[in-house]
Amino acid sequence: MGPRALALEELARRIVACRACPRLVAHREEVARRKAPAFRDQTYWGRPVPGYGDPEAWLFIVGLAPAAHGANRTGRMFTGDGPRGAGDFLMAALHRAGLANLPYARARDDGLTLSGVFLSAICRCAPPQNRPTSAEIRRCLPFLVEELRIVGPKVILTLGGLAFSWTLQALEELGGDLPRPRPKFRHGLVLDLRPEGPLVLASYHPSRQNTQTGRLTPAMLDAILAQARAGHASPPEGRAG
Repeated sequence: MGPRALALEELARRIVACRACPRLVAHREEVARRKAPAFRDQTYWGRPVPGYGDPEAWLFIVGLAPAAHGANRTGRMFTGDGPRGAGDFLMAALHRAGLANLPYARARDDGLTLSGVFLSAICRCAPPQNRPTSAEIRRCLPFLVEELRIVGPKVILTLGGLAFSWTLQALEELGGDLPRPRPKFRHGLVLDLRPEGPLVLASYHPSRQNTQTGRLTPAMLDAILAQARAGHASPPEGRAG
């Protein structure tokens, strides 16, 4: 196991042990006790969810928070929220791009392997109504900062407006030189912080609300991932956005 993997493993232990936000602790554990009828026979994870993926990743993907009956059940980011959920939508796109060996994410033991990709989120506990407060995200942000420091990705893909804005905050806390004023979120935005920092891309979140209404289509996400790969392969040309 390499030094990045070891550092991520140690960080994961700290994340899983966190009880800093009483509201989130109460909610994630209550969901794990009550369970959804479809998963009544399963043992829920019910704890904070660490990042998952390739420790040597060039692409770092940031979402919002674990789904109550998805990652809060399985203990792995973007995993277990159903065939129409965000995890399967994202994994299908990563599979088409040659970055995942499976087009779905159902359970921790499903055999999924990511190549060159690391999955994370700005909040590690499933929040009520899928809405963490700013204070809760603020308390959780050091975990994202540390993951970014360890992995050192060349490209970051943020999923949704909150993930975009808080990821920029994390990059600033890592010493990044961000433009002022900060750009506002929009799907397809490209923020080039190279050569000192990463290339940051923004996409709508692959939530059911977005994918089932056509706001985010498979082709749109494929195009973003193609941008990510092209950005990883090309030399920096300055900032844009």
